[in-house]
Amino acid sequence: MLTFESPLAAALNRLLQSEPWARERLLPFASETLELRAPPLPTLRFTIAADGRLGTALPAAEPSLVVTIRPEALAAAVKGEDHLLRSIDVAGNAKLASEVMFLVRHLRWDFEEDLAKFVGDAAAHRLAGLARNAAAWHADAAQRIAGSFMEYAVEEMKMLVRRPALEDFSAALARLRDAVERLEKRVERLAGRH
Repeated sequence: MLTFESPLAAALNRLLQSEPWARERLLPFASETLELRAPPLPTLRFTIAADGRLGTALPAAEPSLVVTIRPEALAAAVKGEDHLLRSIDVAGNAKLASEVMFLVRHLRWDFEEDLAKFVGDAAAHRLAGLARNAAAWHADAAQRIAGSFMEYAVEEMKMLVRRPALEDFSAALARLRDAVERLEKRVERLAGRH
């Protein structure tokens, strides 16, 4: 029987238990150690068991793969999965990293199915719908706040410049540079006559 280092390992194992295809993808990496870093939280270490689940890593085990979730990951998650994945650093065994990232993209918890075991199908469907709506509202609110801040930074504080204004400035600067070069050549020709 496996003992678990954290509630996260237990939750991941529950998810892996319900998805045999995911455990099969981890089987070739049995006995390899994963390290998960998400500062300022404590570092977590797991060893892939022979059945594809996660077990407690031995203290002396060197990690085959280190996954670091940078502090900006929470803000990136609001923007979408692609932004979130860009805020995760992966170092170590490339094949294991590829499998872990595949699982991150494709492994999903069916909250509604698990909830139905406790409250019934109809209530679970209703509660899951409310949870999805609340999550969508929060994501929409975060995007609106970010958009408002960007507009404030561009229009009110003049901290940022819109792309068309930057392109216009760049074109004007190029025209000025060309005019200065023409002027220098003309001055050189005039100086050569005297």
